[in-house]
Amino acid sequence: MDFENQEVVWRPSEAMIRDSRMGRFLRGQGLASLQELRTRAAADPAWFWDAVVKMVDWPFVDPYHTVLDVTAGIEWPQWFVGGTSNVALAALDRHVEEGRGDNLAAIEETESGAVARWTYAQLRSAVDRLAFSFDSLGVATGDRVAIYLPMGIEAVIAIMACAKVAAVVVPIFSGYGAPAMATRLRDSGAKLVVTADGFTRRGRQVAMKAQCDEALADSPSVSHTLVVRRLGIDAPMREGRDLWWDEAMAAASDAPYPTKIVPSETPLLLIYTSGTTGKPKGALHPHLGFPLKAVQDLWHAFDLRDDDVFFWYSDMGWMMGPWMVYGGLITGCTIVLYDGTPDYPTPARLWEMIDRHRVTVFGISPTAIRGLMAYGDEPLQKVSLRSLRILGSSGEPWNPDPWQWFFEKVGNKRCPIINYSGGTEISGGIVSAFATEPQKPCAFNGPIPGIVAGVVDDAGNPTQNQVGELVISAPWPGMTRGFWNNRDRYLDAYWRRWPGVWVHGDFAYVDGEGFWYILGRSDDTIKLAGKRLGPAEVESVLVSHSDVVEAAAIGVPDDIKGESLVCFVVVREGSDVVELPGVLKEFVAMHMGKAMRPRDVHIVSELPKTRNGKVVRRAIKSSYIGLASGDLSSVENVEALSAVRAAARR
Repeated sequence: MDFENQEVVWRPSEAMIRDSRMGRFLRGQGLASLQELRTRAAADPAWFWDAVVKMVDWPFVDPYHTVLDVTAGIEWPQWFVGGTSNVALAALDRHVEEGRGDNLAAIEETESGAVARWTYAQLRSAVDRLAFSFDSLGVATGDRVAIYLPMGIEAVIAIMACAKVAAVVVPIFSGYGAPAMATRLRDSGAKLVVTADGFTRRGRQVAMKAQCDEALADSPSVSHTLVVRRLGIDAPMREGRDLWWDEAMAAASDAPYPTKIVPSETPLLLIYTSGTTGKPKGALHPHLGFPLKAVQDLWHAFDLRDDDVFFWYSDMGWMMGPWMVYGGLITGCTIVLYDGTPDYPTPARLWEMIDRHRVTVFGISPTAIRGLMAYGDEPLQKVSLRSLRILGSSGEPWNPDPWQWFFEKVGNKRCPIINYSGGTEISGGIVSAFATEPQKPCAFNGPIPGIVAGVVDDAGNPTQNQVGELVISAPWPGMTRGFWNNRDRYLDAYWRRWPGVWVHGDFAYVDGEGFWYILGRSDDTIKLAGKRLGPAEVESVLVSHSDVVEAAAIGVPDDIKGESLVCFVVVREGSDVVELPGVLKEFVAMHMGKAMRPRDVHIVSELPKTRNGKVVRRAIKSSYIGLASGDLSSVENVEALSAVRAAARR
């Protein structure tokens, strides 16, 4: 990508800036610009985060006496010391108690097309019943409760009930098989699992309870399971351990549950993220961590408002699922839940849902857009999408053509794309585009206020106009409080390269106008002809070819060059699969220079991805060069790696 020659393609109106959440916040703090806010927040984190909790009117029961305490070191901050609260107060209780109980909290649509709507009062009532059920099952403060459910209302109820009783929620991806689930249950020491009999995927039944039972055979800490009758299919129930959700809810008290009031740093969320090697990492977050960061990002970057209808295509096992739930419900808007695939039963499924539910803020991954883009413009011709106000994206770097398609065809050139990048350990974004700032394709406007981010060279020195490591040099409330039961792994992962600096593991670039670009994971980086190259740059060139739908680029060992470029592409039907690899080699060389010519281009039917659309390059690379692939539990289509291994043998 030619960073310096990207043009601004969208600008906010003066009215949009004035009326936005960001505009009002800046005026309230007596500041003139986003950059002025970043500067002051970096100089005085306590001032900034105090202003944020006041902005969202966080309901403290006991006030905090200290915003930030770093006595234990920057790696182990304590926030809002002395304060007591509960995220359920912010996300549910206050809406009902302040007269907003009839407002629509959630719309659920299943893959089969069934739609249900829940007001804040109805949602709170269900959460209270489940909290009483948790009490009856012996779930106490600090106990871990695993949520192994599709993206539906029961997952939201379970997450919020965990908060009510001050248990720690452990969301588990609905597509995991038994071994991946068991790994997380054992590591977390989960006491209770909430699951379902099953759900549908592309019209096929997926028996979740059967997978759960297999995992529980290797998970001795689990004493009970609650099972949702989602499909109404037969599910084996073990006496004394397994209970039906509907029966437990019917037996529970219908009185308001007395929400447990806890200190700000009380654990709330234990969410696992896969590493390149070793077992998954359990990132621990407290009540005033992940939810506060989620709502701050949504208000400042996405301009989320209480009258919005908010839909992010994700799974509850990925960060963006709980992020949408906490951030959306704290805001008081309506969230949309969907448990199916984006192109079933037709490629227009998501677009029809946007029209059907009048979605105003919609988020999705770049890879999912590339997949939908392959169907052409026809699926968009029968929908209006006029309700849309804000588009969002996360998960991986964009390529220019899909970004432009999303901007022009879905947003009709009137909606900004809030490009958003961070991680599970961050509780949201490090850098973002903003609804109040000009937009360039694939770019970010810079760090989110409160995140003191920079780009550094190999020696740790700040750099601009060249690729470097993305780092953070100050704490923030959303940072993980370490990895579950593994203090050293957390320090090794982020803090031990340069003292007092969080090294995130992404390569980034800042252009001369201050726009930022994320180029992918630094461990995915390719070094060709002495130049450090992000795979997204090569992939952008490949997908700009008319025959290529998707692409993945990796660097492989080369005895002479040190590393050579190898590419994998998914092509359009009817492409010349015999001649195309050679054509694409020359195409890359023409656009990037002869030194960047790929050694090989392999055509495959699909790329290995996670459910939310991330291409798993490190799994492609390890399979291609014959190394152990590490944790593959997040890969939905592991069979795609067979074609990679076959390509290596040719």
